[in-house]
Amino acid sequence: MMLRALSADFLKIRGKGLWLLIVIAPVGLVAMQALNFGLRYDFLTKLYAKDLWGGLLDNILRFVPIALFMGATLVSSLIAGVEHQLSSWKQLLALPISRTAVFSAKYTITVLLLAVSCVLLSIGSAVLGIALGFPTELPYSDLARIGLYPFIASLPLLALQLWLSLTFRNQALSVSLGIAMAFGSIFTGNLGEFCPLNWPLLTVEGKHQGVFLGAGLGLGLLIMLIGLLHFNRKDVA
Repeated sequence: MMLRALSADFLKIRGKGLWLLIVIAPVGLVAMQALNFGLRYDFLTKLYAKDLWGGLLDNILRFVPIALFMGATLVSSLIAGVEHQLSSWKQLLALPISRTAVFSAKYTITVLLLAVSCVLLSIGSAVLGIALGFPTELPYSDLARIGLYPFIASLPLLALQLWLSLTFRNQALSVSLGIAMAFGSIFTGNLGEFCPLNWPLLTVEGKHQGVFLGAGLGLGLLIMLIGLLHFNRKDVA
C-alpha cells in the first residue's frame, strides 16, 4: 500500500522543480568552494598543505547545515504543497489507502530526495578536489561522512518541517521557521551540544559523533511518529 502511495507521489512531483532543487544545492556548494579555491589557490594550498583534502572538506562543511535545513524546509513545503494547491486531500484520503501509508510515503520521498542531494555533494566534492590537483588517493570515508553524517543529524528538522507543511495549508509558518533555523544555526554554537541545530557539524567534528548520529535518528523518528499520529487524527479540507 505504501509503495503505491510512494509511486503516486513520485508522479506528482514531476515538473515541480524538485529534482532541480536537489541538484542545485550540492552544485552550488561545490561551485562556491571552486570559486574560493580558484581565487585563493596559492594561499589556501599553502594553508592546508599538510591535508589538502581536509581543508577543502572543512570549507564545504561550514555551509552544509544551512543547505540541509533550507533543503528540508523547501522540499517538505513543495511536497505538501502539491496536495494543498489542488485541494486534493479529501479525494486522496477517500481512496482505499491508509493515512499512515500516505504520511509515510511523503516522509520517505522527502528523505530520499535529500539523501540524493547529499550523495551528489560527496561526489561533487571529490570531483572538485581532483580538478584542483589534489592527491589522487581520495579520502573516501571523509567524502562519505560529509554527505551522510550531517544528513542523519538533520532528520529531526526534516520530520518537523514535513509535519508542519502537511498540517497547515498556508506554508508561511513552516517556511519561515525553517529559514530562521537555517540561518540561526550559524549562531547556535554557544548553545552547546544539546541544541539539535548543532548536531550536523558535531557528527563530523564532535568528540562523540556516534551519540549525535543516534540522537538525530532517534529524535527524527520520534517527531515523525508524533506527526503521523496527529495526521491520522486531524480533519482535512
